Amino acid sequence: MKARDIMTRPVVRVGPATPVREAIVLLTEHCVAALPVVGEDDAVLGVFTEADALRSGVAGRGPGPEVLVATTMTAPAETVGLDTDVTEIARRMLGDRLRSIPVVDDDGVLVGIVSRRDMLSPLVRQDDSIASHLNALLTDYSGHRDRWTVSVTGGMVTIGGGFTDEAERRVVAALAKTVYGVVGVELWEEASVRT
Repeated sequence: MKARDIMTRPVVRVGPATPVREAIVLLTEHCVAALPVVGEDDAVLGVFTEADALRSGVAGRGPGPEVLVATTMTAPAETVGLDTDVTEIARRMLGDRLRSIPVVDDDGVLVGIVSRRDMLSPLVRQDDSIASHLNALLTDYSGHRDRWTVSVTGGMVTIGGGFTDEAERRVVAALAKTVYGVVGVELWEEASVRT
């Protein structure tokens, strides 16, 4: 798997003349750990990180309006290419304690960013994500009672447990079909439930 397969885009970015306060707002509003700092040609000049933001606001006062990203950013920025293998990205992130790395094309132009969260995504199978989402839906539907078991293989969902009637079976099947990635639903009854 390569950087191009897991990177996030479009990328929230800033220029070197962006006020630090504005960059901090972008960090917090977009819940990102770093913002690539790009020039007019979208080449990566540096990175404005959460650590840079904290350093800019000594003793909690915050930076003045005249403080610009260019004076506080981390430069030069570490970048990776579109075809960099994820194992190399992970090695660099862990070795250099980076939370994200900008992805550039052959001309050095910013095309994406890889965060630690992006690196975790391939570790979770789609089936696990489907099962987790469906379990949450069924828990809400049942009033937070643990009534059904869910298993997913290749997008095919199997829901086991008791159903009060045929209408409830249809509702549970319909809920399952609302989850992205579900290709089919099978229901099996462990025992009749009377309410």
